[in-house]
Amino acid sequence: MNLKQIYKDQIVPKLMAEFGIKNMMAVPQVTKININMGVKEMAHDKGLIDKVASQLVAIAGQKPKVTRAKVAIANFKLRENDPSGLTVTLRGTRLYDFMTKLFGIVLPRVRDFQGVSKTAFDGAGNYSLGMTDQIVFSEIEYGKIDKIRGLQITFVIKNSNPEKSKRLLELMGMPFKK
Repeated sequence: MNLKQIYKDQIVPKLMAEFGIKNMMAVPQVTKININMGVKEMAHDKGLIDKVASQLVAIAGQKPKVTRAKVAIANFKLRENDPSGLTVTLRGTRLYDFMTKLFGIVLPRVRDFQGVSKTAFDGAGNYSLGMTDQIVFSEIEYGKIDKIRGLQITFVIKNSNPEKSKRLLELMGMPFKK
């Protein structure tokens, strides 16, 4: 049984009972996942975009979009419209497949993993998870990377607040710190 089916059959009724929600459309739901990778060297090395993009394609299963600098920052040697990172937005089936992979395979592979932080929620109930290296994903070949880079994973949750979002992610399998 996949995570989407588990959400519909088991998690929605639990959340409705716990929070006293009467309409199933008002139950918190993960609508999208944003994966961002900022690469400051990208502005000076044009070939780096392809290398990092291929790694993000392997992680997310989807082609990333190049993000560009909105303003020039002299201290970072960054001009306006220089490439500054990559972003991918996952929705639908890819979202649930990525969550299954992240919770079941990737996070347990992190060395000395004690669980993810319980305090990384914003006021609207969205959760942000920062990862220090991309090599914990099994799709990345260690010999082909030139530098270890971090990435930011944001779970965008609708109809929620931090308490409901935390409970939703717990039921979906996110390993929070004890």
